[in-house]
Amino acid sequence: MRKRIITPIPHNVPHPDKGWLDLGRLAVVEVTSEDKDYPVESALAAEKVRGWRAADSGTQTIRLIFDEPQRLARITLVFEETETERSQEFVLRWSADGGHSFREIVRQQWNFSPPETIREVEEYQVDLSGVTVLELVIVPDISRGSARASLRSLRLS
Repeated sequence: MRKRIITPIPHNVPHPDKGWLDLGRLAVVEVTSEDKDYPVESALAAEKVRGWRAADSGTQTIRLIFDEPQRLARITLVFEETETERSQEFVLRWSADGGHSFREIVRQQWNFSPPETIREVEEYQVDLSGVTVLELVIVPDISRGSARASLRSLRLS
């Protein structure tokens, strides 16, 4: 019989769902519009809340401007649409120079088809240093319909 002794995992190793950045403390958020009942901070908070929704239809931008440059290792986005069938596109990009130039992380399209397909969850493992701005641009309906953009959550670590 072959046998190996393995090192146990210490109890103080953070849980994979812990370690998210406190965006309320580390960044200013800019947003093109928001429904008063679904403010952008709802999508950025660590607690389970209802998320953000735009007040207007059309392309929307959520921009995080960090007080100090950040190192990012993981980005998680959750989108939900329970009412309208639509095809959405989003672009996630970052800047190391205060927003003068950007590098694209991902450009993604998704088809919502309630009640079957209502949730899009995206998780990206990244290795970004010196991030001063993170920007999410959402085209809620690529056919240019009247849908409003929404975001259930955005988490960074």
